[in-house]
Amino acid sequence: MKKEYTLDELLHKAASYCSISEHCVSEVEDKLTAWGVSPMDKQKIIDRLQSEDFINEKRFCTYFVKDKFRFNKWGKIKISFALKSKGLDKETILSAIETIDDGEYEELLASILKTKLTGLKYEFEYEKQGKLFRFAQSRGFENNVIDRVLRSI
Repeated sequence: MKKEYTLDELLHKAASYCSISEHCVSEVEDKLTAWGVSPMDKQKIIDRLQSEDFINEKRFCTYFVKDKFRFNKWGKIKISFALKSKGLDKETILSAIETIDDGEYEELLASILKTKLTGLKYEFEYEKQGKLFRFAQSRGFENNVIDRVLRSI
C-alpha cells in the first residue's frame, strides 16, 4: 500500500528534490503528480517553493544553458527548444541564451566539427561540407554560424 504524505511532508520532500539540483516548475509538477499529489496541494507546494527560492526559473534557465552548452555541446536552437518544452517563457530563455559567449560558441562548434571530421567518410568536398553542416544542425547550431565556422576550418 502507498504511504499517504501530509502536505508538510510533501513540501519537505519537494524542497529536498529542489535542493539536490535546479528544477523548473514543470519538472516539480511532474514529480508531484508522480507522488499522487492533488492539483490544489500541488499549487500550494509550488507557490511556497517559489516564495522560498527553491524554484527559480531564471536561475534554472541559466544553469540549464551552461550545462547543455558545456557538457552536451548543444547549440542555441536545441537548448531553447528544450527549455520551451519545459514551459519556460521566451524572455527568460533568451536572456539565459545570451549568456553564451559568441567566441566560445564558435570555438566549441569548430572543435566538435574537427572531431567529427576525423571519422568522416566522403568522396567529394561538397559531400564532406554537407555532412558536417547537417551534423552541426542536428546539434542545434544556427546556419549562419555553421557556415562561418566551416569556412574557417
